[in-house]
Amino acid sequence: MTRQVFDFTKPERFVVGTVGMPGERTFFLQARQAGHLTSVALEKAQAQALADRVDQLLDEVRDRGHDDIVPEGTTGPSDTDPLDAPILEEFRVGAMALGWDEANLRVVIEAHAVTEEEAAEIPDIGDDETEGPDTLRVWLEPGQARSFAERTRAVVAAGRPACPFCSQPLDPDGHVCPRANGYRRRG
Repeated sequence: MTRQVFDFTKPERFVVGTVGMPGERTFFLQARQAGHLTSVALEKAQAQALADRVDQLLDEVRDRGHDDIVPEGTTGPSDTDPLDAPILEEFRVGAMALGWDEANLRVVIEAHAVTEEEAAEIPDIGDDETEGPDTLRVWLEPGQARSFAERTRAVVAAGRPACPFCSQPLDPDGHVCPRANGYRRRG
């Protein structure tokens, strides 16, 4: 099957959002540009890791002398709107890649689909070969990338509270805490 690359070079919006109640949420990356909308599903841990890594990348770029274009924090109003409808899952994210495009001074984020082949090779950033996993590729200005990371952390934190002992999510009725030798702790 031919690979699809959903390329957003100047996205109007790029966000992480969820559908469902805490504990049963599905996380999505969603990009919108010129009337095109693409949504891909990912895990909560992938969203958190991406937000953390985006901030690390921007900090590294600032340290290399681009402090004039890379903000320390967010520079504008946060996007708190829900995901755009309709939410049609193009694929589930298996691997992600992140890079800095020095020529265009932008962050490049790629989300690659889960593949059925265990030894499938993940393409290099910007690779448009016809074979390989479907890919969502988004190019963000540094301020957009900071805002993306901030929103992502807020969305991740809006879930169930963490157990103070093991850091696993608490259900409304508590949970079986491994730090309590399997006894049920109350939230």
